[in-house]
Amino acid sequence: MSDSPPDRTARPVVIDVWCELQCPDCRTALDDVRALRARYGDRVDLRLRHFPLEKHKHSFAAAQAAEEAFEQGKGWPYVEAVLAGVEDLDRKGEAHLVDTARELGLDAEEFDTALIDGRHILIVDADQAEGKAIGVTGTPTYVIGGERLDGGKSQDGLRERVEEIADRLLAADAG
Repeated sequence: MSDSPPDRTARPVVIDVWCELQCPDCRTALDDVRALRARYGDRVDLRLRHFPLEKHKHSFAAAQAAEEAFEQGKGWPYVEAVLAGVEDLDRKGEAHLVDTARELGLDAEEFDTALIDGRHILIVDADQAEGKAIGVTGTPTYVIGGERLDGGKSQDGLRERVEEIADRLLAADAG
């Protein structure tokens, strides 16, 4: 038996955000992501999960670029910047991904190299396979507390439902 007090450090509630960086609906969902961050801070762990859709030509490259941005320490700012320029991604393709990295002060040359050498392909492939396995069919989709909430058809009430589950999980963890 240990004389140490029990560890009462609460683990953050994990919210997986299945997203596609060429998806206008995911751009709209950023308001919800920001609101969740503001409300919960470090009590939740918002994790970007990749679900590139075949209908969007540059979505797979964008997912790989996002992984490079996370590796360079600016993942979410990069994701937000790419989503803000969905039309530019449609028009300029991978050049937009590299330009966005440069604008954020990231190593743009490393982005270019990462897109060529495919160092992040396995992460994107694994996310997409897991998403398919759990029933993700569109983006944005949230998974929290084992519940999948699909925002691909409608985002009405989605954030409220995520908050309801997060509040329940946080209360259970505190008790």
